[in-house]
Amino acid sequence: MNKMMMSVLFASGNESKLNELTLHRTTASLPFGGRYRLIDFALSNMVNSGITTIGLVTRSNYSSLMDHIRMGRDWDLNRKNSGIAVFPPFVLGSSREIYKGKIEALHTILNFLTRAKEDYVVISNCNIAANVNFSEILETHLETEADITVLCKEGKTTTSRRLVLNKDSNNIIRDMYISESSSSDSKLISLNAYIIQKEKLVELVKSAYARGLVDFEKDILFKIVDKGKIYAYEVEGYASIIDDIKTYYGESMKLLNPEVRNHLFNGYSKIYTKVKDSVPTTYLDNADVKNSLIADGCVIDGKVENSILFRNVTVEKGAVVKNSILMENCAVQKDASLQYAITDKDVTISENRKISGFITYPIVIVKGKTV
Repeated sequence: MNKMMMSVLFASGNESKLNELTLHRTTASLPFGGRYRLIDFALSNMVNSGITTIGLVTRSNYSSLMDHIRMGRDWDLNRKNSGIAVFPPFVLGSSREIYKGKIEALHTILNFLTRAKEDYVVISNCNIAANVNFSEILETHLETEADITVLCKEGKTTTSRRLVLNKDSNNIIRDMYISESSSSDSKLISLNAYIIQKEKLVELVKSAYARGLVDFEKDILFKIVDKGKIYAYEVEGYASIIDDIKTYYGESMKLLNPEVRNHLFNGYSKIYTKVKDSVPTTYLDNADVKNSLIADGCVIDGKVENSILFRNVTVEKGAVVKNSILMENCAVQKDASLQYAITDKDVTISENRKISGFITYPIVIVKGKTV
């Protein structure tokens, strides 16, 4: 039996909840962890699991995503056969109508699916930060003879609209529902990543599309869960869903914990990203850096504490950056103060400015602004 896998990745999702951070980009290209983009985790997991036929379904604001992945060279996907195929967001080639849900999107790329030689498909969103081995998950999928295997993680529903699962002692999902509000209770939460046999996927998509259905979870998973053929595969170690400002900030700050950072970036295998040639970071006489991630090309002459700085960030003398995330090419000028903030690319914090958010409500400064 050919047990090879292919993958379909969805680049967009929850842009409305990520607000200012996705005004100029899609979710998949959202910077994360000092030098990465969210799509890096999905692409790296696929390639490290031997998956080299990848379809990337876009939706909106995907020019920065295209610039980041280029031909997929940094993930060894610039191949004569297989590799990465990027699909526009239009239904059946229409120049106007954008797909309403995953079912319409999958129906639009049925030719891509049916012509591929692989027997199994990984379907995943691109807003998941995790380091997983899909080859091992496929083995479990085959052993359990499941129709669909759902990747999941025990955690809190920190935001609404999470897919919550209830499973039995054999890890068979018996019920699932969409959470309507956040909760401090620990629950089994879907990571919105699935393994399914290709022929089964095509069958389900064709049937649902013919009836005008659009939502993969509600219109497919919910309707077959009572048949006992959906398996819950719980991911060990760190795994997170980035679907709003609160989770973006919170999960980013978790990377300051060496244990979390090592599991994510030095776990099952390496996480790849677009290679950029940058000079090392320069620490000047007044630099005071504590518990922070600092990317290449920065110039630090102020205080940085519990923060994440992307490439080419400047922190001038007397400036203070605490509990914040600064994306590429930001500048914090002399004697400015920044706390509990997320600054997008090319933001300048002027001299003597004092900006402070709160841990549960960080301030977001949009790309290119001078404050």
